[in-house]
Amino acid sequence: MRKNTGTVAFYTLGCRVNQYDTEALRERLAERGYVSVADGARADVCVVNTCAVTGVADRKSRQLIRRARRMNPDGIVAVVGCYARLKPEEVADIGADIVLGNEDEGRLPELIIEAVETMASRSLSVSEGTEACDGNEPGARRGVGTEATYALGKSKPEFLDGAGTARAMGSRTRAMIKVEDGCDKYCAFCVIPYVRGSVRSVDADTVLDEARRLVAAGCKEIVLTGINMALYGSDFRDPDSSSLRKAEKRIACGAVSLNRKTLGNGDIDYLIGRINDIKGDFRIRMGSLEPTVIDAAYASRLLRFEKLCPALHLPLQSGSDRVLKAMGRAYTRESYMEMVEALRNLNPHFGISTDVIVGFPGETCEDFADSLSLVDKAAFLHVHVFPFSIREGTKAADMGGQIAPEMKSRRRDALIAAGEVSASCFIDRNLGKERVVLPEAVDNGTGLLEGLTDNGLRVFFKGSEELIGGFVKVRLCSYMDGRIGGVPV
Repeated sequence: MRKNTGTVAFYTLGCRVNQYDTEALRERLAERGYVSVADGARADVCVVNTCAVTGVADRKSRQLIRRARRMNPDGIVAVVGCYARLKPEEVADIGADIVLGNEDEGRLPELIIEAVETMASRSLSVSEGTEACDGNEPGARRGVGTEATYALGKSKPEFLDGAGTARAMGSRTRAMIKVEDGCDKYCAFCVIPYVRGSVRSVDADTVLDEARRLVAAGCKEIVLTGINMALYGSDFRDPDSSSLRKAEKRIACGAVSLNRKTLGNGDIDYLIGRINDIKGDFRIRMGSLEPTVIDAAYASRLLRFEKLCPALHLPLQSGSDRVLKAMGRAYTRESYMEMVEALRNLNPHFGISTDVIVGFPGETCEDFADSLSLVDKAAFLHVHVFPFSIREGTKAADMGGQIAPEMKSRRRDALIAAGEVSASCFIDRNLGKERVVLPEAVDNGTGLLEGLTDNGLRVFFKGSEELIGGFVKVRLCSYMDGRIGGVPV
């Protein structure tokens, strides 16, 4: 392994998968001698992990790239993630030295080392303080040359080997394992399948090895992440899948011990079941499951795993059947609520968060009212609201009936308010109840311990710092100024 030394700063936008990818890159660069510094500090290398899920995410990605360039005029700026995949030339023009799509992020450490060596050979290293361009002209590079280094589309991913685990944002108690990447659903509004590619799953034995290592190291919560985890293993079930062919090659050379039958039967609840059987005092948290893939019966089956947290992100996108059909979402308002009710019938305090898009092309006042009423009915833990954003190349970009920005803003504000009421209803249901909390840190403002309940609520309570890293049963007793207070029992 080639090594170098230096400092690296990370700037991250987007979903939990992006957070995972950043942490995995941080660990890979640490193995090569790079020391992480705080966001905003000067660094030899800046890595910007971008998002492209909305136009706002595009804009924030551009702002972060410019900020990284401005803060580090003589350093190397590497840009990865969905926006880098979607608009590579634009990313290069605003200051990137290295541009990587999601499928090639694993190459970043070596490309950074090559770039550093190139700078040194040209006597343009950061340590020498060489004068740099002011960055105002398009295509300006700092230290590497007049062209950015690209790694886009040069190696289509056949199999997701697993980038290793990543501690969640420096947590002492929680770690993430990425089990899947990509999506094959192509919803009308979504650019993710175009920038993330088709479904690629990590074989179960690789995930289990990582989970066992984490548990042995004292990790108390394992978070499974992926772009569309409900599709986990679907690539293995396709006999023509490149993932299956690659996995069989790895089996043949002894890299994994799975057999073809195991690969063929793999899905997310199978994987959770195997992790659930690992001995140890820990819990499993799952990110999101797409209602385009699962149904109420599937959702109910998840509750049989005693180590799985009773919390789930279940994207809604709209409460209107007409809009759901236009979006290409393979469920109805009724079938979505059947999933919610199935989970709540088995566990009345099951925490469910969701995403809702407002202002989808053709959305009428009646359609929007359907979204409001479903949010009111479901008592969501949290509602993430997104005004519809045109994504070039998607079906919705060319639809008629585009909604005026002012109307989108009004609907966004109304739905955010409805989401707050929905969350308050869910919290009220939990007050007076005892929940298992995993303390993560001491709150700087109050000196209280803070942590997540098993069903996804953030709670603050009195206790010694020694409790961090262990489970504590807490009675939830107050809710004020957006904070839930508790008392250990």
